[in-house]
Amino acid sequence: MKLFWESGYEGASFDNLVAAMGISPSSFYNSFGSKEQLYAEATNAYLEASGEWFIGILSAPTDTRTAFKRLMEATASEFTRDDLPSGCMISVACVHVPPALQSVREMMTNHRAMARQAMEARIQRGIEEGDIPADTNVEALAGYFNVLARGLAVQARDGASSEQLLEIVQFAMQAFPVRPEP
Repeated sequence: MKLFWESGYEGASFDNLVAAMGISPSSFYNSFGSKEQLYAEATNAYLEASGEWFIGILSAPTDTRTAFKRLMEATASEFTRDDLPSGCMISVACVHVPPALQSVREMMTNHRAMARQAMEARIQRGIEEGDIPADTNVEALAGYFNVLARGLAVQARDGASSEQLLEIVQFAMQAFPVRPEP
């Protein structure tokens, strides 16, 4: 997972993968069948780990603005951890690939869409619970925070610190809809 995360799908060579796993080429094919299948498994492992904090924060019993503030703060922290590659394995993965890798691109596009859908669901919940205005454009607001998270991933990958990302988050939170007056 870390090799794919650090090098990307195309940048992680077959030789690098078997060396990183300490297995023979035949064991690789017997275990995974293909590089694409291994990438799918590595991506799923990443999603399982990141989903714990991502979905956990969105599901927490708090108001929507607080949930999104915590989500973006956790994003800044997670994307700059010292023990993992910087950024996000999903955010910029396989955006530009040759036609032969279209299925890998589609897989990553679907993963990115799932994050946005989770954000949309949380915003809709906030509308239903009355903590954000009923006329809030759910898709646009979720899109905004999805783009923010993807941008934080790129900034982290380019060397931005957690503190720098948190400053961006503080500024970005000003765009969150104001809670309706009681």
